[in-house]
This record gives sequence, structure tokens and C-alpha cells, in this order.
Amino acid sequence: MQRNFINTVSAASALGLLLALPGLVNAEDYFRKTRGYRVEPDSDPPSYVRKLSQTQFDQFRDIDWLNVGLDHRTRYEYRENDYRFWTDTTPAGPVKRYRADPDNLFLLRTRAYVGITDILDPFRFAVEFQNSSSENGHYERSDSDVNEHELIQAYGELYFKNALGFNRPLSVRAGRMAYEVLDRRLLARNEFRNTTNNFFGYRVHFGKQQNDWDLDTFALQPLERLKYQWDKNDEDTWFYGGILSIRRWSEFITIQPYFMGRKVNGDPTNSVVANRKADMDIYAPGLRVYGLFGSSGFDFDADINKQFGTVGSLSGTRQTKQNHDALAYAMELGYTFDHEWKPRASVFYGYGTGDKNGVDNNNQRFDAFYGFNQPWSRNDYFSWDNIHAPKARLEFVPYKEVRIDTGFNAYWLENESAAWNRANLQDRTGKSGSFLGYEWDLRLRHKLNPYVDWSMSYAYFSPGDFTRAQARIDGPYTSQPTNFFYFEVSLNAFGDGKPTYK
Repeated sequence: MQRNFINTVSAASALGLLLALPGLVNAEDYFRKTRGYRVEPDSDPPSYVRKLSQTQFDQFRDIDWLNVGLDHRTRYEYRENDYRFWTDTTPAGPVKRYRADPDNLFLLRTRAYVGITDILDPFRFAVEFQNSSSENGHYERSDSDVNEHELIQAYGELYFKNALGFNRPLSVRAGRMAYEVLDRRLLARNEFRNTTNNFFGYRVHFGKQQNDWDLDTFALQPLERLKYQWDKNDEDTWFYGGILSIRRWSEFITIQPYFMGRKVNGDPTNSVVANRKADMDIYAPGLRVYGLFGSSGFDFDADINKQFGTVGSLSGTRQTKQNHDALAYAMELGYTFDHEWKPRASVFYGYGTGDKNGVDNNNQRFDAFYGFNQPWSRNDYFSWDNIHAPKARLEFVPYKEVRIDTGFNAYWLENESAAWNRANLQDRTGKSGSFLGYEWDLRLRHKLNPYVDWSMSYAYFSPGDFTRAQARIDGPYTSQPTNFFYFEVSLNAFGDGKPTYK
């Protein structure tokens, strides 16, 4: 199985390499970031990491082969009438319930990173440690908040700087990894959450993002986050794919055709109910395009993904196979005004299909794989499935190192009889309508000094007709508006990468 996936990724890599051979000798920097809202992937290594030569320590100014990082984030969250369900394990069996009381939660996350580059080339390696914990919460701790004492990255890498031409490297990684690609909607570290998505497997990268093209391929097993134990590979699941980024076509536009897939070798007859899983074999080709409309001030970011394959459905120990046929797209258009506050106004529309009939032989619910939900909702209520989501947003910089953004979002079910999965609400009859509600949010971020950043945010969600109709005897508050406020402080031991020494 492992060999088959590696062969698949290698074949895709070879095809992309042949398509892009004419640009091998180019060494300019073609990379441009997207202006889209919260969809720029975090850097690799992560953005809190610095070369030791770029820290405040004068005595290390010549050590540019060692990457180091140490940061801590504390976030206080207040949530009232929270729609995200939790699992109550006190009865004989797990029961999904809603949060009846306002929650005052402290989320603590500490990360440390060490990486070696250049000096031992072609061999490189990196190790990233993370400790995630929560305090003062009313509800059961989840693996979204807690994952204590864990290595989220630990990989070795063979890095050949000029293997594909001048300044065009070839890198091969193996081990534990955590990184982000495309617009973070399908594969992300999930930076806002207190814990991190990570994987064990292989990554082969042809070129780098500064080149006029690069091809990033991977074959990974997701790690199961265990709150108080060492994480382990999900050996039944492979997540694989390749992303070709083309930048030379235009100085303003980046084109990213890509393919992803997820295969699960299920175990429907496992004697332990919690370990039973269905088979899955999903193929997901897609295309993302982003950039600027010349120098007009307009920008755009668009992504479309089509999924097909088969998924299993379990009833006890019996499994039935369903055809998988799903579609999703996301489009954002922005305009940055010529003003000292750098205001950017944007409109967005996101769409993801939901399952039309839960008892037929077809499944239309889009699978967002391991994506990042914050671009959809500050409350973290929505993901890229069974959704119509228009949004308007304004971002500006009123003072140096101060950033403010605010947005208005509305949400409808794509299919009225399919589930709102993040809230565990569903009306199989479809008679409750499709309007889930609207959300307004406001966020302020401030870089206090090279070592300290802080931010705070408020989000208000007002339920729509569908949501109010789902009010339950054990949770009538699900029909009430929600309030979400957070305040967080981040400390970086090595500063912002701008040396203080002369």
C-alpha cells in the first residue's frame, strides 16, 4: 500500500516536471502573496521561527544555518450559547450535547522549533514540539484544545539546492510534518485552533515557491491526536496529492492546478465500536487562481474542487458503498484604496454541496479533508460542506502595527435535508428551511514590540429559521444568538527577526 502511494505521487511529480522544463534556468523571485482574507499559508518553517543570525544575540550573527523558535500564546475565550456540540462521556455511552452555560476558557499553547539547514547539506532536519492545554472550561476537554507534550514535526530531509537548475532545488522529506498549502481550505496547520494538524509520511518538492514554477507532492498518514498520550499514525488512512504552482505566465497571477485524494481501508467489523470505520476512496482534482488585476487595486482569489469516488456507510458491522460526487468553490474579490490607512474592501462567496439523500446510493457531501475553518466563520461554526456563504469585509491599518478587520457573513444550507455538521443539527424532512443565520465579527491586532503581539475579537451569530426550528428539549438555547469574545497574547522569545544589534 505504502509503495503504491509513493509510486502515484512520483508519477505525478514526473509529469509536472516535464511540463515545466523550459523554465529550469530562471532564478528570479516570482512568488507573490494573496490578499485574500486569512488564506495565505503559513511559511515553512513556521512564521515564529528565525535564523539564529536574525535574533537579538550579537554573538550568533554568523550562525545562519540554525533555525530556532520559541513562542507561547495564551487566549481567553468567552462563549455564550455556543452551537458547537460536545461529547458527554459520563453516561454509559457517549452523548452529544450542547453547551448550556457561558464558558470562560483559557487556552495555552507553547511551541519550540529547532532546524538545521545548509551546513550538512544535502541532509537537513527539523523538530517542532508543542504543548496545548486548557483551563477553566465547563465542558469535556477536546483534542481541538488539548494535546500535551507532543512532537508535531520531526523529519529528515535531503535537499539538493540546484538539482533542477540554478537555484531550483529538489527536496525529499520523511517523518512527522505540519504545513499548509493552497488557500488552507483543504490542508492546514490550523493556526487559530489550540492544537495542530500533522501527519507522518513523505513530501517531495520540485523547486520552491520563489521559482516561476514548483511542484509539491505528498503521501501522508494523519496523526490521531491523543490528549494525554503520544500521538499515533492512522495506519488505515492515506492522504496524498500534488500541487503545481505556475507564476511565470503573468507577474500578477498565480495558477495552481492540483490533485488530492484520501483512501481509508476500513474496519467495519471491529469488535470495539469506537474503532469501526468505513472504507473511503475519494479523488479531488481542483484549480486555484489568485492575484491582481494589473495595478488597478483589484485582487482576487478563487478555488474550485470536484470530488468523486466511493465512501462506505456503516450500520452496525454492515457496510454499504456509496458513490461520492461533490463540488465546492470559493471566490473572493477585493479592492485596496489609495489611502494611508490601506483600506481593503472585499466580497466573498463560498459553496459546498451537501448529501441530498442519506439513504440512497450516492453521497454529495463535500469532504474538506484537513482544512482551516476560520475564513468561513470567526465562531468556527462552518466548514466547506453543505453551505452557501456570502460575505462582505473591510480591513484597514489606522496606526502603525495596528490592524482592524470587520465582516458580515450569512449562511444557508446547500441542501435543506442534509446536516449542518459543525453544530450537529439536521432536519431530514427538509421542512425547517435552509437559512442558518448571519454573523458579524470585529477583530483588532497589535504588534506591541518585536516580542509581543496581542489581539482581541468579538463575533455575534444570530440564528436563522432552520437553526431556531432545531431547538431541543435538552438545549433550547440553540435557538438563541451567540456571543464569542477572545483576547490573546503571543510571546516570541526570538523577536520579529530584525536584529537589535548594530
